[in-house]
Formats: sequence, structure tokens, C-alpha cells
Amino acid sequence: MATEADGKTKTELGPEVFDDYDAFLKQAIRDYYDRGWKSRRGTFIALVMASGQVTSMAAESIRDGSGLKRAALGAAGVVALRVGLRYALSGPLGIILTGAAAMSLGGYVLKNRKEITTKVGSCRTLIADTRTRFEEIQGGYRAGRYDGASRNLMVDGLLKRFLEELDAMG
Repeated sequence: MATEADGKTKTELGPEVFDDYDAFLKQAIRDYYDRGWKSRRGTFIALVMASGQVTSMAAESIRDGSGLKRAALGAAGVVALRVGLRYALSGPLGIILTGAAAMSLGGYVLKNRKEITTKVGSCRTLIADTRTRFEEIQGGYRAGRYDGASRNLMVDGLLKRFLEELDAMG
């Protein structure tokens, strides 16, 4: 997600998105997340699983510093919550609540595993088809059939179409 600090607005894409498919896919995942992933959790989880970008995105977030602020705020919140809960919920009840929070995501995945595994296959197909289109655009650009502005416009359209097809999955 771009911020005002790095000079990009939320709708502007970095130059790497137009040159590298992995950067394109990471941007698509960020945009899908920003569009409200909570209402489409199954599709979002399937997209992340199918893309294989989890580790790469986490490492990039830490490396560029955008994740450090979130991690610091999250850690501070967890520490404050932990101290508060220690006084309010000491003993076995605190352990149960911690386990319940950790099991929440796992429970969602297990509860909806059939839907998610079906969507993983669909997402893999969509990712492969989009990669083919992306490489065709890049090939045309490298061959001189398109100038930079035309290529960027086509990649932006491809990104929007990719997100629309994800929305259509449900």
C-alpha cells in the first residue's frame, strides 16, 4: 500500500509493477486486500496461497519499513493487552483466550477448506492466464510495438481485470 510519504497516491503504481510479474502480483494482492478482503476471506486466502507470495511480501514489508510501523504498533498493543489481561484474566482463562485467538484463523481455514481449495485452483489458473497476458504485453513493449505509456496503460488495465475476475469468484 502506497502512502503519501513515498510520493505515490493509493491509485498510482510503482514502476516495478510494469516490469516484473511478481511485483504486479504483489500489487494485485495489496489492492485486493485494500478493497475489503474481510468480506471475501476465502478468495483472499486462496489468492495468497496460490500466489506463493506470503514470505516474499512479509520480507519486503519488513525491508522497506512499511511493516515495521504496523509490527511496532501491533506489538505495543499486544503488550498492553497482555498486561491488562494478566491482571484481569490470570490463570487458565488467559491461556484459553490466547489459544482461541490463535485458532480463529485456523478454524476459518478448516471450516471453509473445501471452498478455499476449490478457489486455490481457480486462482492458480487466473494467475497463470494473467502471467501469459503480462508477458505478451512485455514482449510487445520490448519488440517496439508499444511505447512505455501504452504498455503501462495495458498493464494497469490487466490489473483491474485481474481484480474484477477475483471479485467474480466470490
